[in-house]
Amino acid sequence: MRYQEIRAEFDKETVTVYQAYNKNIALSAIRNNKFEKPFSFNRMTWIKPSFLWLMERSNWGNKSNQDYILKIKIKRECWERALSIGVLTDPDKQVYSTGYEWEKQFKEAKVHIQWDPERTLKGGKLKERTIQVGISRYLIEEYNNDWISEIDDLTPIVKKMNQLRRAGKYKEMKRLLPNEKLYPLNKEIEKRIGVR
Repeated sequence: MRYQEIRAEFDKETVTVYQAYNKNIALSAIRNNKFEKPFSFNRMTWIKPSFLWLMERSNWGNKSNQDYILKIKIKRECWERALSIGVLTDPDKQVYSTGYEWEKQFKEAKVHIQWDPERTLKGGKLKERTIQVGISRYLIEEYNNDWISEIDDLTPIVKKMNQLRRAGKYKEMKRLLPNEKLYPLNKEIEKRIGVR
C-alpha cells in the first residue's frame, strides 16, 4: 500500500461508501433508497469507502446517533467527478504551490477531501491513510437524487461482528469484511487529491 490511496469495494458501475445515522434517518433511507428529512440538506455529509474506518468512528454502531450503519452504492462516474473537484482539508505542499492558493480553493470547494489513518480490525491506527469525502450543501441534493444506486442496512452484520470482536474471534470477523481493493484513478485526479 502507498501512504495515501483509495481502497474500496466496487464493481463496473458503482463504488461502496459507508455512513452511520440514527434510526429515524436510516430507516427512511433504507426504505426509500434515498435520504429524507430529518436528514439535513443544509450541511456537509461525509462518505467513507473504508468500512473499518467507519467502524472506529461509530464505535461499531454504538455511538449516539450512529447506531445504524448504511452501505451506500454510488455511481462511479459521480464518485470520480466529486474527486476531480475535491479540495483537501489541509494545504498539502505536494498539491498546492502556496497556502494562499489552497485557501482560495478551499473557500470555494463543493467537495472536501480528508485523509485519516486507516484502521485495523482491533481499531489500531495504520500508517496508511484512507479517504473520506465531504459533500457540501451545494451538491447534497444531487448526491441524494442522482448519485445513489442502492442503500443497504449493515446494522445486523455489524452487531454480529462486534460480538465476535468482543470475544476476540478476529479470524471469524475477517471473513465478514467487505472486499476492499485499490480503486483505479487517472493521474490527474490522483495528483489533485494527494494520492501517493
